[in-house]
Amino acid sequence: MPLVSSTYRAPFGLRGGHVATIYPTLFRRAPKVLVERERLELEDGDFLDLDWSGQRNERLAIIGHGLEGTSTAKYIRGMAAAFLKRRWDTLSWNCRGCSGEPNRLLRSYHSGVSEDLASVVTHALTLSRYREVVLVGFSLGGNIVLKYLGEQGAQVPREVVAAVAFSVPCDLTSSSLRLGDLDNRVYLSRFMGDLKKKVLAKDGQFPGRLDLSGIEKVRTFAEFDDRFTAPLNGFRDARDYWTQASSKMLLPEIRIPTLLVQADNDPFLPSPCYPREEAEANPFLFLEVPPHGGHVGFISSGPEYWSETRATAFVGPHALLP
Repeated sequence: MPLVSSTYRAPFGLRGGHVATIYPTLFRRAPKVLVERERLELEDGDFLDLDWSGQRNERLAIIGHGLEGTSTAKYIRGMAAAFLKRRWDTLSWNCRGCSGEPNRLLRSYHSGVSEDLASVVTHALTLSRYREVVLVGFSLGGNIVLKYLGEQGAQVPREVVAAVAFSVPCDLTSSSLRLGDLDNRVYLSRFMGDLKKKVLAKDGQFPGRLDLSGIEKVRTFAEFDDRFTAPLNGFRDARDYWTQASSKMLLPEIRIPTLLVQADNDPFLPSPCYPREEAEANPFLFLEVPPHGGHVGFISSGPEYWSETRATAFVGPHALLP
């Protein structure tokens, strides 16, 4: 499918990539969303915490957060509120260890945990309540959505009718290296600080299982993923993890209508993360590249952000229920 022409233009003064990325975190007043938390037990003995909202509608939006995010993040609550307003139920899921409580196993979450999303989808469908399901993901959560859909291909559950992903590092090698550039050091430092805290907490759970020597000197994703993410999750090293967990190579296999929105001024995404050729070759994949938006920004002048309006508008025609 050719590139989708985008009409999004950020409000004046909020058009820079870094401004659009930072502003919502600092200044957005996200809507309050009443949730009911459920703990989903996984076959490997671990768990995922799920936040449900809605009035037992027959349509469900499953929403996934980004790196070191949670189901309570402003962009997750904003997206949930937009779907709730349009008579969808929502399920915002937390990756392992992201709900405020450490997960039980030594392994961690990472950018390629499509098997956990598969467990969430399967669980939602076992309730026999939802006739239609859409998937929404931001950044890392968007990569998980795209990877899941590519792996499922034509075998995706029939109830899953559409998907939308925003600001996705679909080529993890280039995006991980991009975050090490000088202009992104503020973001990288924050990510490293949060990730190191989780490693130290893991050491408390599993004394002697981790080599923490020199952890204070770890500064980049290459170093962190080599030392921790890769070995804890069955990958050879950082490069092996980045290759296997990236969704880009699976985009040709997607078989449901899927919108990928990548702002042209996203400071986290280099050119390999804009899969133009893959979109042109796959009639199910729609790539939209607005000039503004930063990383998970897409600010609007009103309370509902453009990303929320865009996501609900895209899935609407693909939903059979009124």
